[in-house]
Amino acid sequence: MAGPDSANTRVLLNNVDHHDLRIRTERGAAWGDGINEIPVFPTEFDALAREYVILFRRTDDGRYSASVLLGLDRDENLYLDGTTWNARFIPALLQRGPFSIGMPAPGEPGEPMIHVDLADPRVSRSDGEQVFLDHGGNAPYLDHVGGVLRTIFAGDQVSPVMAAAFADAGLFEAATLELEIGDGRRYAIPDVYLVSAARFATLDGATLASLNAQDFLRCAVWAITSLGNISALIERKRSRDAVR
Repeated sequence: MAGPDSANTRVLLNNVDHHDLRIRTERGAAWGDGINEIPVFPTEFDALAREYVILFRRTDDGRYSASVLLGLDRDENLYLDGTTWNARFIPALLQRGPFSIGMPAPGEPGEPMIHVDLADPRVSRSDGEQVFLDHGGNAPYLDHVGGVLRTIFAGDQVSPVMAAAFADAGLFEAATLELEIGDGRRYAIPDVYLVSAARFATLDGATLASLNAQDFLRCAVWAITSLGNISALIERKRSRDAVR
């Protein structure tokens, strides 16, 4: 749940060593928000489907993973306006800040615990949101982060199972997204896989029941309905370029 470059500075969070820890929560490209696509999890599909286009990519080993489009050009985030994120929901991986879930070593007892990367530039001892209250309890911000990490942790467990169920049901459709921006400008986003509304409509009762029993039926619906946000993404691009 954390990159190898943070292994030496990622430590178990506790209210003794980190009693005065604060986290800068500004949005912006300087904090890693300047990206045009981000991996997402089934545990956030409900909120994501109201704002973003959910698509899937296929890895070299044949597995499918979900992501959302944030922009069309390299390093472009059309939901980011300076330091403001213009959407009702921010993908979980961009909400977690310097925090991650740490797991016990294989064979060792224990449970997932919150870790913090002390080398992350958002970590401060003077500026930002309190992590712990003055008397030692969790600050509201830490409670929020805990919820975000649970979304990521649970979603990471269920993502491959859901993707396999979608593949078994024949729901994935390989596509190249062709987007007409105007003034003759077109964008082609290749090598994506979409949950096909047409294929979904032909599923038999047994397949629908199986997806529903695994709680994946509504995830498929959310992925399909999210494609309606393509037009809104195009409008964001048109507005952004018009300002320039």
